[in-house]
Amino acid sequence: MAKGIITLEDIFEARKRLVGVIRRTPLEPSEIFSQMTGAQIFFKMENLQKTGSFKLRGAYNKIASLDQETQKSVVAASAGNHAQGVALAASEAGIAATIVMPEGAPITKIERTKIYGAKVVLAGQGYDDAFCRAQEIQQQTGAVYVHAFDDPFVIAGQGTIGLELLEDLPDLDAVIVPIGGGGLISGVACAIKEQRPEVQIIGVEALDAPCMKEACRLGKVHELASAQTIADGIAVRRPGDITFEMVQTYVDQIVTVDDEEIAGAILMLLENSKLVAEGAGAVGIAALLHKKCDLQGKKVAVVISGGNIDVNVISIIIERGLVKAGRYVRLRTIVSDKPGSLQRLLSALANSGANIISIVHDRIKPNIPLKQAEVEIALETRNSQHIAEIVETLQGMGYVIDILK
Repeated sequence: MAKGIITLEDIFEARKRLVGVIRRTPLEPSEIFSQMTGAQIFFKMENLQKTGSFKLRGAYNKIASLDQETQKSVVAASAGNHAQGVALAASEAGIAATIVMPEGAPITKIERTKIYGAKVVLAGQGYDDAFCRAQEIQQQTGAVYVHAFDDPFVIAGQGTIGLELLEDLPDLDAVIVPIGGGGLISGVACAIKEQRPEVQIIGVEALDAPCMKEACRLGKVHELASAQTIADGIAVRRPGDITFEMVQTYVDQIVTVDDEEIAGAILMLLENSKLVAEGAGAVGIAALLHKKCDLQGKKVAVVISGGNIDVNVISIIIERGLVKAGRYVRLRTIVSDKPGSLQRLLSALANSGANIISIVHDRIKPNIPLKQAEVEIALETRNSQHIAEIVETLQGMGYVIDILK
């Protein structure tokens, strides 16, 4: 097999450096997702790694390789996970760290990076803007730049996940790995293919940020005009030069999933496996659920790369997911403004089996006729058919019903 720039020996060396630093995250079988997909699914839970993602592996391996007598500071750009990995690794090594993050980075990721001891600079609207600002800082200060993905030591560190996968599941058939700039999949693919070349390596990108897939299509590194996705950890416009070469050498297939599919996977993991995954961490299961790759009957490891998701985003995803599944609905109607009118409506809803979450009764809106009141009700329902039955019942009672989006 043609060798990539990173060797298997590099990855084994990285593992030695990481002893006592990282957690060996579990590889857990998922019966319910196996039933859903027709494959034997195992989750590599890097969302349980220190700092909440796999990024500590590569960041620590890079920083541990530096001559700490002469290298006193590092700088990096990150959407959030690499930031925390670099901050913790630098703190452990007694090195100052400056991290440039996008202005829209999740507040939790910004605050945790600060807690780990790094100076945070906010710049631009995405990773690529932050990367440009970090390079300026590096040139001004002479600090060592710790690239989020296009660095041999970083890639080797991420590759330790591949070593663990083969040790924990020797008869593995396929691995599904998120792709942003390509550091994670490059390391994992090298570690596995150099030992078990028959194992299938499948990468997953966000549909609106397919930088590696596009580069492979063109046969050269290419920068996208934009990379907008809820999976901020893989919202990268340009893949790495090293990672592009390694993906061409080791990766069998790249597929894409859209934001609705990613959001649905986040919700499914939360509800069915009690796993908190960020957008990037959920793309692998999204690809399986939406049949983007044919792995029926295969033993498949899915890398859940991180769990650092903003709770506000989780709240939105949960609400939208429940609406889509017909398990949550908001209705609006008009009732007479007299005793017993609201009770009649609520009794009808109770008899229908719906659970009332909230209700707003407003009789002073300017556009509501006198002696009438507008009622908005949020309901917990069983499914879309249940909603249709409720609406039909209320319409039969004379109510005009609007379903609010």
